[in-house]
Amino acid sequence: MTFLELAELVIKEENKPLTSNEIWNIAVKKEYDQQLNSQGKTPWATLGALIYVNVKDNPKSIFLKTDSRPKRFYLKNMEGKIDLYENTIPEEPIVKKKKFDFLEKDLHKHLTFHAYYYMQCYTKTINHNISSKKEFGEWVHPDMVGCYYRTQDWKKEVGNFSNAIGIRSIVLYSFEIKRELSFANLRESFFQCVSNSSWANESYLVAARVSEDEDFMNELERLSLSFGIGVIELDTEDPHSSELIIPAKHKKDLDFETINKLAMNKDFREFLETVQIDYTSGKIHNKEYDKVCELEELINKAH
Repeated sequence: MTFLELAELVIKEENKPLTSNEIWNIAVKKEYDQQLNSQGKTPWATLGALIYVNVKDNPKSIFLKTDSRPKRFYLKNMEGKIDLYENTIPEEPIVKKKKFDFLEKDLHKHLTFHAYYYMQCYTKTINHNISSKKEFGEWVHPDMVGCYYRTQDWKKEVGNFSNAIGIRSIVLYSFEIKRELSFANLRESFFQCVSNSSWANESYLVAARVSEDEDFMNELERLSLSFGIGVIELDTEDPHSSELIIPAKHKKDLDFETINKLAMNKDFREFLETVQIDYTSGKIHNKEYDKVCELEELINKAH
């Protein structure tokens, strides 16, 4: 089915002039949209543009448009039989989102992949269930933590020299993971990240779907700038397309009071011990961190 065929079908069934948004919304509700050859990101806009051009440039067009604003479209054979200026409030288009076929915990392996290849960071998942929240309340633990060893890119002598003069050659990361980020959960998710991840050198809010709404992005950028929280969007279908949307502000000093609080968790204590051993020995023990999946394994698990 083409867009014009879809429009003709919907207008004929509704028997009244409709805006392109209204045509699209009705088509979605009746599942006609599933019969389209292609859609794109804003199919209602494509639909409106195609009808408008068809009316304007095709003398044999079956469509007509009203002179009112917003423009409504109807069929030529309806002329004289309907009210062309029905006073109704124009609708916003229905945006169909892909259904989530994964859980939040399924995103951990995708973040591990991205962190390893694009941040040179070794991650560890923090299991919230093995520590009590009664003492400190909610939003205590990050979902994942990580470490980047600068010395892995340095010659041994340079690493030894940095240790000798007291220059820290590691970067600690903290991650809060959500399936989706939108206005519906922005503030709760953001301040959850501020609460449990600001102890690290860099803190990130991570999601598999980030709203593209302009107002939302402006608010997200404002909050990120104010609190130094970065944002990463994971692509579960093409892991190499995951991207850093907003970089985190690097903090030179760690918050050891919060680190001490997080150490109530066994996973976090083990992470600290591993980092200390690897930093001191100059040898990274990969098995102590989350497994980095092969690309094929990652994609197969996502479907």
